[in-house]
Amino acid sequence: MRPSAFIVLLPPFHRPVSQSPLLHFHSVEVMMTVDLEVADDPVSAAELRFNRTMERTLVHRTSVAEVFVTDMALAGPQRLLVAAQLPLSHGYYSDHPCGPGLFDPLLILEAGRQAGIAGGHMLGFPPDTIMMVDRFELDLPDADALRIGRLPGELLIDSRFEVTRLRRGRVRQGVVRQDLRLGDRHAGTHEMQVQVVSHDELAALRTVVRGTPAPSTGEMPDDAGPLAAPPAVVGRNNPLNVVLAQVERGEAGARALVRPRFGNRSLFDHDYDHLPAMVLTEAARQLAVVACGDAVVWPVSVTGGFRRFAELDLPVHAAAVRVPYGASGDRARGSGAGGPARDRVDVSFTQDGTVIAEVTLAMVRHG
Repeated sequence: MRPSAFIVLLPPFHRPVSQSPLLHFHSVEVMMTVDLEVADDPVSAAELRFNRTMERTLVHRTSVAEVFVTDMALAGPQRLLVAAQLPLSHGYYSDHPCGPGLFDPLLILEAGRQAGIAGGHMLGFPPDTIMMVDRFELDLPDADALRIGRLPGELLIDSRFEVTRLRRGRVRQGVVRQDLRLGDRHAGTHEMQVQVVSHDELAALRTVVRGTPAPSTGEMPDDAGPLAAPPAVVGRNNPLNVVLAQVERGEAGARALVRPRFGNRSLFDHDYDHLPAMVLTEAARQLAVVACGDAVVWPVSVTGGFRRFAELDLPVHAAAVRVPYGASGDRARGSGAGGPARDRVDVSFTQDGTVIAEVTLAMVRHG
């Protein structure tokens, strides 16, 4: 039987977080209740603010510049409305040969991830909670909805939380489903399947799996190396944003080593003991660009599944297989009739002979 309760010990919310005295959540405790407490007058999207970012620790970020969520409020049972401002220019998300004509899908993905983390804290997760993504699906079928105007983008994220596993009164697994609106247009959907653990639990798990302490990204050299991919080949301008090396393109796909720059503070805002999912997703995007042979192709849907941690002290190999539209008998997920033709690119990551992650992208030409 699927649990219908969520973990929460918070009073009813009648105000967005920007107006709430509970902005910092440092004293939140956790217990199990029968149902999530819901405000008598749930807020509407019009009440959310975009004028300042939320506390950076709520989204597990070190730099305020890497925080995109600006406000959040309860809108119903296990439902939150979250506001995020998308920057007009960013050293990582705006770095594309085709120029910043559209908001980067991975920027939307990061905003959704931050909304999920902050939402978990609002619903009662303690400050040391980590939400580990097992799988995500991002679908952005309408490219025009992502078009950049004269002002920063105002992204509204309608998040719904579902608990899928409880153990000893604590949430262990859940699903976050998000509906995305950018300005007055529906932009797409995002879903995350997550595991919920504490820092101590994660550290114990890592020690058991590895048998030895894991190194930290803070200890790794920030060296591109002579075999780093040329930025233009992987759809980038700045060498700092290249995460692939030893790239080889074949008839049906491409392969490479995942070798990011650890000094890239957008990808490594803080120290990790592994390559995070967002780095592997960027590696998949770059290898998809190589496989398509076109630096201005753009992902309109991305699905990722993560089986094991990508260790820092062993090579991570990436292999991409390109499936052109028509070859598989149908269009990639998220496309509509009459839309631009697209390719599906399946990327697998292996380490020490074992598949650790898989990412599938639907790519269209941008511009």
